[in-house]
Amino acid sequence: MKRQHPTVLRRRAQGATAVMAILLGLLLVAFFRIQVLRSETWRLQSESNRLRPLPVPAPRGTIFDREGKIIADNVPGYSVSLLPAPTDSIRRSLQDLQPILGITEERIEELLQVYRLRPTDPLLVESDASFETVSALSERRMQLPEVFLEMRPKRRYQAGAAVGHAMGYVGEITAEELEQPRFVGYEQGAIVGKEGIERQYETLLQGTQGTRIVEVDALGRVVGSFRGQTGKPATPGSPIHLTLDLALMEWIHRIFPDSMRGAVVALDVQDGGVLALYSSPSYDPNLFVGGIAPEIWSDLTSDEARPLYNRTTLGRYPPASPWKLATAAIGLQLGVVTPEERMPVPCRGGIQFGNRFFRCWQPRGHGSLSLADAIRHSCDVYFYQLGLRIGLSRLLEEGNRIGFGRQCGIDLPQESGGIFPEDTGFWEERWGYRPTEAEVLSLAIGQGPNSQTPLRMAQFYLALARNGSAPAPHLLRDGAVAEAWSLNLDPGSLEVLREGLRRVVRPGGTAYMSSLEHWDLLGKTGTGENPHGRDHAWFAAIAGPWNEDPEIVVVVLVEFGESGSRTAAPIAAKTADYFLRLRYGIPIDTVQTLREHYMVGRPAPWAAR
Repeated sequence: MKRQHPTVLRRRAQGATAVMAILLGLLLVAFFRIQVLRSETWRLQSESNRLRPLPVPAPRGTIFDREGKIIADNVPGYSVSLLPAPTDSIRRSLQDLQPILGITEERIEELLQVYRLRPTDPLLVESDASFETVSALSERRMQLPEVFLEMRPKRRYQAGAAVGHAMGYVGEITAEELEQPRFVGYEQGAIVGKEGIERQYETLLQGTQGTRIVEVDALGRVVGSFRGQTGKPATPGSPIHLTLDLALMEWIHRIFPDSMRGAVVALDVQDGGVLALYSSPSYDPNLFVGGIAPEIWSDLTSDEARPLYNRTTLGRYPPASPWKLATAAIGLQLGVVTPEERMPVPCRGGIQFGNRFFRCWQPRGHGSLSLADAIRHSCDVYFYQLGLRIGLSRLLEEGNRIGFGRQCGIDLPQESGGIFPEDTGFWEERWGYRPTEAEVLSLAIGQGPNSQTPLRMAQFYLALARNGSAPAPHLLRDGAVAEAWSLNLDPGSLEVLREGLRRVVRPGGTAYMSSLEHWDLLGKTGTGENPHGRDHAWFAAIAGPWNEDPEIVVVVLVEFGESGSRTAAPIAAKTADYFLRLRYGIPIDTVQTLREHYMVGRPAPWAAR
């Protein structure tokens, strides 16, 4: 083998050394670039892999009643979430959580569907976990690396079912809601108002969520403290003050028979603020906190009594005799009747009109009556004749002007408008015939194509209790209040109507048994005809101190209650009495419940409309 010359070897060695030096130089440059020039970039990337921001829910604003008592606030609760991971890992983690949380296969599929929509956000699995559940999960942290536990505020309604329909309830935001404009900026897992005040004032009650930074390892498991470090503190929602009287709401819930369905609306005469808004049967909004159990939801939605249905603002019923005051007000306003005027035909149990005999509720009749006494005895024959004097077209026109064909405008998400013909074309469109003047006889006594909510009737009686005008009922205490409409009655005419209502609860009136010891109670009983079963019972009341301005309006509707005097009037009287006793510091001794009233009391022989 030929030996190479030493010079050649030396040159090759020098070349290799140069190459090695160049490579080493390049490595040094790269290391310098990485370690020095881009050290901050790599440090941030490392930190982003090691640290993970998580949302911190904000407490919802506290809700207070008119006296500053808490209706809804927040207590500490625990939530269970899964950190972002591949879908297969999320499914496996949910299956691992199944025996601990008791979630079903259907629930797992629902959660996976939610996660697919927002795969970069933590998946909220349980928003109201018990302390025992949290303890069990904490013991299994190594087996469940993607599980994240945190303490979050939980809604609490201290009066439970007494405030169910007024407050509504809260729940996790749905995928459909996230697409709505009013939920722009919300994230999956947020708790939002679903009904009632919680939904109406969501923008005020919903605070601004904060950020928590937690440390995770290469597998995405939280290391160190679950609390992490606060990146940005959460901002609680704004507190709101309502016109509701919590004590009165609880009282109504106590005295309303749990075997009956109906509604109670109470308004403050001074400003039209809603003192009470109660629908029976009710529901406990605490059941919805953290997600309602499927079996409880099934019970609520399948119950034929419809406990989720707010009868105060959505239920529409024939207004019956309480509507006779509208006929009287329209007659006085139009000048077709005077307070002391008596109708040409005295009541002898009915009146003939055309080829039909229209009966009075009292078969033996009431005789010849003034307006106030016609209200006192609820004489149908008197109001038949008054309706004919007004005429169908004018009754429709004035009834719509007062507002019986539209909503009241209360600050709640849902409200039904009244059903009241806009004009005579209603009969042609609905039933295909032209109406005759006979239609006005039914409308004049609150029957026929006339259905109103308890809230609308309360607003009408609010106008009677005031100067003839009525603002829109409202729940927010400091909200703007505008006059909605006026009856256009002079003080003398208003006093005649009030005197008629006052005589209803005097000896011989249809609600005498519901008169109060300390207060001036004015009211009107009613029995609304129901083609689907037993008649509905009404009582509309105005109450206050003797010889002073009224202070509260109460309207009670009892479905299938039949007799307004026997069924609805005692509830209204007890409601007004309780409120006024509290206001004036008189001891509360009206402790006899309505059930006891039914067991020991006997309806008066005149108890009817």
